[in-house]
Amino acid sequence: MKRKLLLVMAASMLAANVAACGSNKTAETTVEATEGKIDAETPAMESKTESVKETYENNEDGGHAIHADGEDAEYENIEVKKTGDSNSEEADFYGENAAVFAENGATLTIKNAEITTDGSHANAVFSYGEGTTVNISDSKIRTTSNNSGGLMTTGGGTMNAENLDVITQGGSSAAIRSDRGGGTVNVTGGYYEANGKGSPAVYSTADITVKDAELVSNSAQGIVVEGKNSVTLDNVSLTANNVTKNSDKSSVYQAVMLYQSMSGDADEGTASFRMTGGSLINKNGGMFYINNTKAEIEIEDVDFTYASDDFLRIEAAGWGREGSNGGQVTFTAAKQNFEGNTIVDSISTLNMYLNDGTLYSGSINTDGVAGAVYVEISDDSTWTLTGDSYITSLTCDEDAIDLDGFTLYVNGEAYSEGTESKGTAVEAYKSEASDDSKGQRPEDGQGGPQQGEAPSGKPGDGQAPADGQAPAGMSDGQQPPEKPEGDAQGNGQGGAPMGMPGDGQTPPDGANGQQPPEMPTGAAAN
Repeated sequence: MKRKLLLVMAASMLAANVAACGSNKTAETTVEATEGKIDAETPAMESKTESVKETYENNEDGGHAIHADGEDAEYENIEVKKTGDSNSEEADFYGENAAVFAENGATLTIKNAEITTDGSHANAVFSYGEGTTVNISDSKIRTTSNNSGGLMTTGGGTMNAENLDVITQGGSSAAIRSDRGGGTVNVTGGYYEANGKGSPAVYSTADITVKDAELVSNSAQGIVVEGKNSVTLDNVSLTANNVTKNSDKSSVYQAVMLYQSMSGDADEGTASFRMTGGSLINKNGGMFYINNTKAEIEIEDVDFTYASDDFLRIEAAGWGREGSNGGQVTFTAAKQNFEGNTIVDSISTLNMYLNDGTLYSGSINTDGVAGAVYVEISDDSTWTLTGDSYITSLTCDEDAIDLDGFTLYVNGEAYSEGTESKGTAVEAYKSEASDDSKGQRPEDGQGGPQQGEAPSGKPGDGQAPADGQAPAGMSDGQQPPEKPEGDAQGNGQGGAPMGMPGDGQTPPDGANGQQPPEMPTGAAAN
C-alpha cells in the first residue's frame, strides 16, 4: 500500500509541474495501480499503467487554444477546449476565434484529439491561406454554437482529415465547411453530422472530396456547392433531412443544392457535384436543385431514396438578377437506376446524358412550360416515361425510349416510339440582363441577407471588411448553401420517402447558423 500511495503522489507532482509551464496548456495524468496477490507459488506482484493527456484551453473572445503560424507543429493525444465569442463574420473568413488555427504556410498535424468549442464563430479546426496544411486524424470534434463548423478551410488552405467523429449543433455550422477563398479538403473515413438551421453536412466554396465516410444533415441540405467549386463523394452514405429554411429565397427542399449567392464568397463559374457508389437519402424533398449558376452533375451507381417526386429541379430562385438567374446544367448518369421528375424553367437549360446501362423512369417538364432540354441515351440505356414530357432535342436508338402510354414532344413534335433520333446539345441560356448585380446570400444560421462583396485578403493587411451589412443574428453561413444550409422553415417531412424508413430526424448542426445563400460565410441557402 505504501508503494501505491507514493506512485499517486509522484503522478500528482508531475501534473502540477507540467501545468505550470504555460497558461494555455495543462497536463492530466492518470495512474492506475493494482495490489499484487500473494500465494504459495507466486511472489508478490504489482503493476501500474500510466497515461498522460495534455489539455489546451482558451476562453478569450477571438483567441485560439492552438495556433500554428508559419511553422510545422505536431500534437498527439490531446484535449482542446475553446470558449469565447466572435461577433464578426470575418472570423469565418480568416480564422478568428477558432479552437485550432493554422495560417501563413504552417503544416499542423493532429492525432487522437478531442476538440470542443462553445462560442459563436468558434470553428473547431481551421486552415487558412495558400501553403497552409492541416492534417488531422483519429479525432473527435464537437461544436455547439452558431457559425461553428467542424472542419473549416478558407483562403486557399488545405485540410486533410481521416477517421474523424464530428458533430455540430449550431446554425450555419456545417460539419465540413469552407468559405471565402476556398481551398482543398480531403476527407477519408469517419462520421460527420450537422444539426442546425442552414447547416448542411458539407458546405463548399472549395474543392472537397469525401471517401468511405458517413454524412448526416438533420435540418438543412446534405450538400451545398456555391459558385465555381466542387464536391466529390466516393462510396459515401449521405442522409439529409432538409426541414428548415435559411431565407425566403426559395421554397424548395432538397438533398443537394448548387447555386451562386452573389455574396462575393465564391467565384462565379461552374459548380460541380460528383458521386460514385454509396447512397443518398433525403427524408424531406427531392434530390438536386440548381439555380443562378452553371453546373455539372455526375452520378454513377448511387442508391437514391427521397421523399418527393422531384429528382432534378433547375430554375430561378431568389439569388442573382431576375431574368438571368436560372441554372445551366450538364447532367450525366452512368450505371445508374433512378426515377422522378425533371423540371427546367424557361430561363434554364439541361443537357442530360444517360450512359452505360442507365435506367431512368420519370418525366421532363410535364406541364409543357420548358427551358431548352437535350436528352442523349446510349444504346444500352433506357428512359421510361411516367408522364407527358417536353424536350428540345433528342439522340437515341430505336429501343431507348418506353413511352408507357404517354407522349414525348421533341421540339413540339410527338416522338414515335421505336424511332431512332439524332439531335444536338443545347446552349446555355443567355439573357440581355446584366450579370453585375450582387444578390444577397443567407448567413449561416441566420436568415438575414448580406450585401456586397467582402474584400479578398485578411483584414489587417489593409483590407476593409465586406461592404454591406450582415443580417442580424446570422451566423457563419455554410450553406447554400452554406451559404445554403437550409433556410426555410420547414417542419415535417413532405411525403413519405420512397422505400424510406421512418422520417423523424433532429436537425443537423449548422455552422454559425448556416443558412441559404444570401449568407455570407457558408451557410446553407435553401
